[in-house]
Amino acid sequence: MKLSYKRTILVGFAFFLICAFWQAYDATIPVILTNKFGMSQTWSGVIMALDNILAVFLLPLFGSLSDRNASRFGKRTPYIAIGTVIAAVALVALSFVDAAQLRNISEVSAIDDPAALEIIYDSQADTELLTPEGDRFVLSETFTKEQFLAIRSDTVNEVTGESDYTNFVAPARQAYAAEKTARSPGALAAFVGLLLIMLVAMASFRSPAVALMPDVTAKPLRSKANAVINLMGTAGGILVLVLGMVFATSAVRNSMMNYTVFYCVIAGIMLAALAVFLLTVREPKWVAQMRQDSVRWGLEEAEEPAGEKRRLSAPERRSLIFLLLSIALWYFGYNAVTSKYAVYAGNILQKDYNTTLLLAQAAAILAYLPAGMIASRLGRKRTILIGVVLLAGAFLPASFMRAGSPTWLMNLLFALAGIGWATINVNSFPMVVELCSGADIGKYTGFYYTASMIAQIITPMFSGALMDHMGMTVLFPYAAVFVALAFVTMMMVRHGDAKAESKQGLEAFDAD
Repeated sequence: MKLSYKRTILVGFAFFLICAFWQAYDATIPVILTNKFGMSQTWSGVIMALDNILAVFLLPLFGSLSDRNASRFGKRTPYIAIGTVIAAVALVALSFVDAAQLRNISEVSAIDDPAALEIIYDSQADTELLTPEGDRFVLSETFTKEQFLAIRSDTVNEVTGESDYTNFVAPARQAYAAEKTARSPGALAAFVGLLLIMLVAMASFRSPAVALMPDVTAKPLRSKANAVINLMGTAGGILVLVLGMVFATSAVRNSMMNYTVFYCVIAGIMLAALAVFLLTVREPKWVAQMRQDSVRWGLEEAEEPAGEKRRLSAPERRSLIFLLLSIALWYFGYNAVTSKYAVYAGNILQKDYNTTLLLAQAAAILAYLPAGMIASRLGRKRTILIGVVLLAGAFLPASFMRAGSPTWLMNLLFALAGIGWATINVNSFPMVVELCSGADIGKYTGFYYTASMIAQIITPMFSGALMDHMGMTVLFPYAAVFVALAFVTMMMVRHGDAKAESKQGLEAFDAD
């Protein structure tokens, strides 16, 4: 019994295009909302949480609908095809709305243009503004007009060692953009409307894409297949990070860039991956072959849920509660960083976020297999605790990084965070399903995703509100505290580790 890696890779192109989309979305949408529409971090966080709010309701819905689908193309393929096309078209349309808003604020969109700076100064001279550090200031009390017009994005204040552009020009430009948006809200309404269409389209095929792998893969081989699928998704994310470096999307000089070309390239990648998927994946044929192979290998009964449902004992219920709470807590910390780092890197660190995130992804890829091997020796709980320590140990020193800090150090910290997150992620879901019988795996999978989704809904808004009131530098302390709390709750988990007893024959293949 061997896994068909070629077949699994081809199925994985659906995950490839999903992850490519989300990497581009998470990196650029917050920047557009804050820089071009002048939106506060709080409201930007609300918009960024929409995908998770919709996912809580739409993922189960479309997963169930695809289960009952009887298309000649298969259960899942039509959802993947239609959802991808709608999302790609909406992404290109979104770029045109972004360009329209850029024209709406064109008089101040040029970086380091004295004429633009003069307009910003004249309109915001007496307005109380907020620096990224959380300090309030009034332009006319901080700079003369001549001093303000001399500020450039690539220089650092000789006295404070900080960037006057980041601390004063960027907030003033955002305030100007907010006023223009309030007077002409049409572009914002169109932008949010297209976002909703795009998010619904992505949600419509995420569950069918996830379900396709087990549809065409026999149960003993699904763990290996899932690793391949995750690597395909990671490859999609890395490709977009590399493109971000090519387009310099994170550079301060491009903080007001037009994203039309970039978004068209991302949409092209999604459609190209879909084309490979549609031309090579034969869902009905492969599903039938999987069922025949399962019968031939004597796995037919193993493919069915294990009849009777098992009630958890009181200690097991406590372990499940603390495990789900731990999942929510480390997502509170980790997702706050991933959803806000693009803005944070530009305003506080003045560094290229693409390189840093790329290194974190690469470190996570290298850590996937070792994390599983370590868990087989130390146990899942101990391995997760090691990952939690690594993640908190990366976020805590990152709290003290500023514009003048070494770039290599932030890259190292994010690589450490990537290793920690991979160590946690590889082992946490198996701990949840270890507590249930075969008949309850879907239900307990829902428990896992409910815990993670709720955290991803709340934390962008909560962290955004704190950043608005206390300054952007609260981001990494916030993340470190929540991850540290996850260590405490994880210590309370007493069940869910892999069973020690050995398995014989075909049972040895059953990693699920």
